[in-house]
Amino acid sequence: MGKDRERDLFIFTMNYTNNEIPVLVPPWEDRGLLHIAQIINADAKIKTNSQIDFLLTDSRSLAFPEKSLFFAIKTNRNDGHKYIEQLYNQGVLNFVVSEKIPAFEKMQDANFLYAENVLRALQHLAAYHRKNYSMPVIGITGSNGKTIVKEWLYQLLHEDKQIVRSPRSYNSQIGVPLSVWQLNEQTELGIFEAGISESGEMEQLQKIILPDICILTNIGEAHQENFSSLKEKCLEKLKLATNCKLLVYNQDDKLIQETVKELAFPAQQLGWGKDDKNSDLFIKNIIKNSDFTTCITYTYKQQTNSFSIPFDDDASIENAIHCLAIMLHLDISPEVISARMACLEPVAMRLEVKDGKNNCLIINDSYNSDIHSLDIALDFQWRRDSDKSLKHTLILSDILQSGIPYSELYTNVASLIVQRKIDKLIGIGKYLIENENVFQSIEKEFYPTTADFLQSESIHNLRNEIILIKGSRQFHFEEISEALELKVHETILEVNLDAVVHNFNFYRSKLKPSTKMICMVKAFAYGAGSYEVAKTLQDHQCDYLAVAVADEGAALRKAGLTIPVIVMNPEMNAFQTIFDNHLEPEIYSFRLLEAFAKTADKAGITNYPIHIKIDTGMHRLGFSPSEVEQIANLLCKQNNLVVRSIFSHLAGSDEQRLDGFTHEQIQLFENCTKKMDAILKYHTLKHILNSEGIIHFPESQMDMVRLGLGLYGVNQSGGLKNVTTLKTTILQTREVPAGETVGYGRKGVITRPSRVATIPIGYADGLDRKLGNGNLQVLVNGKFAPTIGNICMDLTMIDVTDVICKEGDMVVIFGEEQPVTVLAEKLQTIPYEIITSVSDRVKRVYYAE
Repeated sequence: MGKDRERDLFIFTMNYTNNEIPVLVPPWEDRGLLHIAQIINADAKIKTNSQIDFLLTDSRSLAFPEKSLFFAIKTNRNDGHKYIEQLYNQGVLNFVVSEKIPAFEKMQDANFLYAENVLRALQHLAAYHRKNYSMPVIGITGSNGKTIVKEWLYQLLHEDKQIVRSPRSYNSQIGVPLSVWQLNEQTELGIFEAGISESGEMEQLQKIILPDICILTNIGEAHQENFSSLKEKCLEKLKLATNCKLLVYNQDDKLIQETVKELAFPAQQLGWGKDDKNSDLFIKNIIKNSDFTTCITYTYKQQTNSFSIPFDDDASIENAIHCLAIMLHLDISPEVISARMACLEPVAMRLEVKDGKNNCLIINDSYNSDIHSLDIALDFQWRRDSDKSLKHTLILSDILQSGIPYSELYTNVASLIVQRKIDKLIGIGKYLIENENVFQSIEKEFYPTTADFLQSESIHNLRNEIILIKGSRQFHFEEISEALELKVHETILEVNLDAVVHNFNFYRSKLKPSTKMICMVKAFAYGAGSYEVAKTLQDHQCDYLAVAVADEGAALRKAGLTIPVIVMNPEMNAFQTIFDNHLEPEIYSFRLLEAFAKTADKAGITNYPIHIKIDTGMHRLGFSPSEVEQIANLLCKQNNLVVRSIFSHLAGSDEQRLDGFTHEQIQLFENCTKKMDAILKYHTLKHILNSEGIIHFPESQMDMVRLGLGLYGVNQSGGLKNVTTLKTTILQTREVPAGETVGYGRKGVITRPSRVATIPIGYADGLDRKLGNGNLQVLVNGKFAPTIGNICMDLTMIDVTDVICKEGDMVVIFGEEQPVTVLAEKLQTIPYEIITSVSDRVKRVYYAE
């Protein structure tokens, strides 16, 4: 083949029929597309044999286009092929696809690898990559505790080994391959999580991780809906241990113990437990101390020793013992184990987004500090600034124990922050200072320590910036976050943006690919905060947002939101706001239709999109079915307005007893839309289903659906994640003798010597007064404590006599363990009222993993 022909096109076909990784001659140092095409059994059309450093599965996370290979994965929620043209325009030339799209013909210099199953191709490539390294690898699975055990093992072992571990909780069918891809020649130990949600998934993850050591943390109810029994789930998770050399598990768990025996693993087993003195690792004693530490005494190989951890909850104790088993297996001395266990630190498994001083937005990520987690955090930072109006600042500490020479490490960091469009770097640590010269073309400043930065003028000069705080724990960057954070109130509403995405995708998975989604962000996104929620939804390709009034829509536009926004209750005096911000009004009456059309005509506006509402039985707002032909004829006689959609509202989709009426509404609506379409003679979108309608009447999804309360984690069918958690802290505790009273009107009568705590939340924050005097129990350190006395404007008293707690401890009003529905039932109302009643003075804190 001549040189010109090589440049023009290279095509070959692989005909592997099995599911195994082929054994190939080319060395793995050759990461060119030709070699990768062989590994994943792909038909290939390759113009240039590009070298690949980065695997990309999310188009929004692009940083290094020229070195990335995009896998166009199809799921029941999305299709990566939709984003290929966009990525090509951003400089990506390398794609793994499962189908041909006409647009490919325009991409003359792009390389395409055709695989029948793109996800399997990604997994095959990662599995091949893993087989090229012989360092020990620890695989962790179980229902709970995987991420904590992984991070604690890193804390305990990073002084001895150069470790690569899963970023955050990258433990899925996609996350595991991306995690294992990080292995390199400097790696001395790999630690990877493996999470599953249904049978058949672990086999693929085992091939990718190939663990030498496997830890099974526990078996719980998570994802149980996809398994017939806990035994079936345990068997599936234990597939990770296939061919491993050591299996670590809690043999006090009878299910796990019996399942391990049944499988008769040839691997060495290290079972730990408190019940059997003959356990490989016998936990002789566990003492929880008053200072919230725990002392654990153990016997291993006939030697008895002890250590303490700075936690006293049962989950942390179990996680620490799993780590102990690994350290003992690695022959780490009891003295070193004791010293390191005492220094274990909490694992903050999320990035927190908080309002900062001087119009800054703070992203606090002290979860871990390595170049991979830095890339994830920078990607998150970029997405949070929708209109890119804020200056992007990174406060970064030295990245320690990376195993890479610091000059090379910081050259890579410099390249990364340029690609992620960081405007300013504030570096803290001696190694950053020593390598200051690699950070070119960027505003920068450096400080030896965190204390030096906190004492500088620079921290007071941060204004109109989105600031990512990313540091190793020993730099105590929580002090920087504390200094920059806008102080409002000790009571906060936490909003889990990952849960918003999960719920959005849960409903999207119930729809046909062509069905569009409208997400309701009215009423401050049901109390969660419309700006952050709307940005997250736009980031995940939501089709429409809906607000109640025009001002809400204008605020979203000002915040940089660009997707279509429907105004559900347009007021006559807000028409100009609607036009100025390109909002789309709901039209529900002739009066409103005439007024809006006249205003558009005066402004010389034509073909402005509107949404026509039909009243099919809700009898709140909307044209009556008998008026449909008249509306359509009026619309045909003008050119100022064009109907974008026609919709109606179900009155009882959440009540089975009203199913007959719901079907009547749907049929009536379909009749109305047929009449309108016949007169209008152009296509309009139709929608009638709300959150519960999507679940119960999927056959009527039409062109579009409206997602409301379900987006925020409330429905009757399950499958959703909690989005909002209202929490506060204990201000003060006091001992109150029997016979005394608590609160206004002396309503809280003490019947026994009691301990009463005061928390800074009251009816001005949205906590209804009817929940006082024992009508509500709040969660303190995992235990319920009842209110006592009347709820005050700013304060509430709770009885913590039976709860171990101290001043400053967290108190949860509603959240995961106590759903908002519990409060709604006690107040004989609906969850909408509870979550929208949380007042503006309660600070919203947003986070994501």
